[in-house]
Amino acid sequence: MFKINDNYLKLPGSYLFSTIGRKVSAYSAAHPDKKIIRLGIGDVTQPLAPAIIEAMHSAVDEMGHAETFHGYAPDLGYAFLREAIAENDYKARGCGISADEIFISDGAKCDSGNIQEIFSLDNKIAVCDPVYPVYVDSNVMAGRTGTYDKATETWSDVIYMPCTAENGFAPQLPKETPDLIYLCFPNNPTGAAITRVQLQEWVDYANKVGAVIIYDAAYEAYISEEDVPHSIYECEGAAACAIELRSFSKNAGFTGVRLGFTVVPKELKCGGVALHDLWARRHGTKYNGAPYIVQRAGEAVYSEAGKAQLKEQVAYYMKNAGYIYHGLKEAGFTVSGGVNAPYIWLKTPSGMTSWEFFDYLLENANVVGTPGSGFGPSGEGYFRLTAFGSYENTVEAVDRIKALNR
Repeated sequence: MFKINDNYLKLPGSYLFSTIGRKVSAYSAAHPDKKIIRLGIGDVTQPLAPAIIEAMHSAVDEMGHAETFHGYAPDLGYAFLREAIAENDYKARGCGISADEIFISDGAKCDSGNIQEIFSLDNKIAVCDPVYPVYVDSNVMAGRTGTYDKATETWSDVIYMPCTAENGFAPQLPKETPDLIYLCFPNNPTGAAITRVQLQEWVDYANKVGAVIIYDAAYEAYISEEDVPHSIYECEGAAACAIELRSFSKNAGFTGVRLGFTVVPKELKCGGVALHDLWARRHGTKYNGAPYIVQRAGEAVYSEAGKAQLKEQVAYYMKNAGYIYHGLKEAGFTVSGGVNAPYIWLKTPSGMTSWEFFDYLLENANVVGTPGSGFGPSGEGYFRLTAFGSYENTVEAVDRIKALNR
């Protein structure tokens, strides 16, 4: 008789955003006259930039002619895109990453869940707390996290690194030595960022203890401060200890188009085995590549027109972030984030739990956010709002929330 992977049964409840979706759907059905403003899930709302649309149309036309038709993409991705990434995201910042160390995928979410497959099950992971749920859940599914404690909402074999107001929502080096360290900066969900000096400390630590840093840089396009690094490879020694995940979802609006990439330097090895070769084998075996049309769209992100148009788009969302941040602060909320990231992290008022505040906002302001507890135990008592709505809806949502405090 067949057997299932019972690690899936260990997962507590459903995926965070699925729960939010069900709650909002139920409220909408019961109150069809209410206008609900969604500032919960980090999904973009602005249309694709003209340079990207033009590139997609051109690629579609190519697919209609035998001489320019494209079938399966190369395992790592098309050279035109990998070279554009290497030149603009890495060489331009002084990082020695080459095009053949870049693996094109359909998004950072998939890569952040799949990357753990190339590591042994007895590796111990360390995660920030609060944390993007995929990092932990994918390791639960693999059987790497031990047992779940409902009282503390923690896993026995996971090292949690609390990110609290006291430490500026930046993790401290763990007392217990991890094998895999998940870092995301600018951070989802807190919106916090760390300086180049702080990140260098992590790189030095990883090289010292023999750990690998899995660095999620999905929000680097939103960085506004000079001393905040855009890539972990800006730090000395990072190529020997770090894998970087990137996404086109938030910098170019590709949430519905799907495109991302992972950087695995050839210098990163374990006992003489290059992790680059392991990921290449996994990538080639289980993935057939992002579509040619989408990769051409990705290339347009790095064109002069694309850069200019996307700079305006990022500025649009950060204008939203500023409005949320300052509006809620004026209303008496304790808020952070919104400077180097499109997320605002606020302390729930009146001692409410995260989910109590979720229900309160939904019912009284018809505004949807994300409960901080869904990101881990240190997220309890906090709430995340995103800047990805329209400016008009963002203003209306903040004004509704402010009215509740009058």
